[in-house]
Formats: sequence, C-alpha cells, structure tokens
Amino acid sequence: MTTNTSRVLILLRHGESTANADDRFGGWLDYALTNRGRDQASAAGRMIGDAGLRPTAVHTSLLVRAIDTAKLAMAETNSQVPAHQRSWRLNERHYGVLQGRPRAAVRAEFGDQLYTEWRRSYHLAPPALDADDPTHPRHDARYAALPPDELPSTESLAAVRRRLVPYWQDAIAADLSAGHVTLVVAHGNSLRALCTHLDGLTPDRVRTLEIPTGVPLRYDLDDNLRPLIPGGVYLDTTQASTAPTALAG
Repeated sequence: MTTNTSRVLILLRHGESTANADDRFGGWLDYALTNRGRDQASAAGRMIGDAGLRPTAVHTSLLVRAIDTAKLAMAETNSQVPAHQRSWRLNERHYGVLQGRPRAAVRAEFGDQLYTEWRRSYHLAPPALDADDPTHPRHDARYAALPPDELPSTESLAAVRRRLVPYWQDAIAADLSAGHVTLVVAHGNSLRALCTHLDGLTPDRVRTLEIPTGVPLRYDLDDNLRPLIPGGVYLDTTQASTAPTALAG
C-alpha cells in the first residue's frame, strides 16, 4: 500500500442504530445510535488515529446516526477539522413503504424471493411511500430547499448511486484532490453505491458487497482518484469479518 496520504479516502458506516438492533428497515427515518453503536463509533476513531491518519475533511449524511458517528469518531482522532459537510445525497437508501418495518414481518408478508431482491438487487425498488405520508421527506424541514421531484418515495441501489455521484464529484473528490485525508460517514447502501462507483462493480458483483457497521474502510487513490487496491482495505480485518452487516440502514 502506498504511504502517501495525499489521496486517502476513509469510508465509515455509522455504528449500530436502534433500527439495526431491532432489525428494522431504517432508510431515511432517523434512528439514534445504541450504546454499542456509540462504542463502535469511538473505536472506529481510535482505529483511524492508530493507523496514523488525521482526517482534515469530513462528510456525512443528514441522518443523526451518521452525524453522531462522525462526531464520536473524530473526537478520538485528535484532528482539527472545520465544520463537517452534510448532504442528503449521502443518506441511506429510501426503502419506501418498508421504512420502519421489522424485516422479519416484511419477509413473512412478501416472501423470501421478493424480500431478497428488494435488499440485494441493483435495479429493483420497494413499493413507493405515498407523498402525503407524514414520514415522506417532503414534510421534513431538512429537505425544504430541495425541489420536490428530487426527494425519493423509494429507491433502488441504482437510484442511490445516481444521486450520490454528483456529490462525490463536486464535494468529496474536490477535497481529495486538494490533498485532504477525507472521511465519509454514511450508511450501508450509500457506501455500497459509492464503492460501486469507485471500483466499477457490476450489478451482479454489488449484490454480495457488505459494509459492516463501525469499521473504517481505507481507499488509497491515484491522482485520477482511482483505487490503487480495488475494494480498499479495512483498518481492522478481523472485526470487519465478524461485524454486523445488516443493510437495514
């Protein structure tokens, strides 16, 4: 691995949330970190510091589980960073009418095949949430400035990638090109979408891609922001292999 840190990208899925603990589809709904999730976030920050990395740019979604994970992790790295940049484009995948529902109940209602396709396929989206539903993002003040047609009622992984890539190009890539060690704290599916973009994964390959909670994933990138090691390297490979990988949000 290169020792040059001028093009270092660190991806971190938020620590365990109450949705993860309850085995629910989280999506764009806000769920707090559990005590275990807070511990995971702090441990991730120590891993980053122990690896000799000091992030100088931080990006998160607008969801509290990612925001709190970033704060807890950065508190352990002894890094001085300006205000963290936040964007809805890093939010978890919108799971439509499945949001907030226990995964076991969804599986029982719709069957194993459809349940698996909703979770793992690249192109299939769950049934859409009605725009009048009070949990639809158009009723959330955080998204009031966005055109209504940009706010999803449901998403496939492909749709997550489409809305994420502009933020990668305009914000994250700009920080990397400026020499910042850049930390992105987001969610299982938004990070899967970003890895798909970075590594050029096919829809078949991304089906098996798992992003564990609370384990930093380091990418060393060349000057064109292409990975020097495809797939990156987890800072704790043992923990990455045993960490929970639920894609509920």
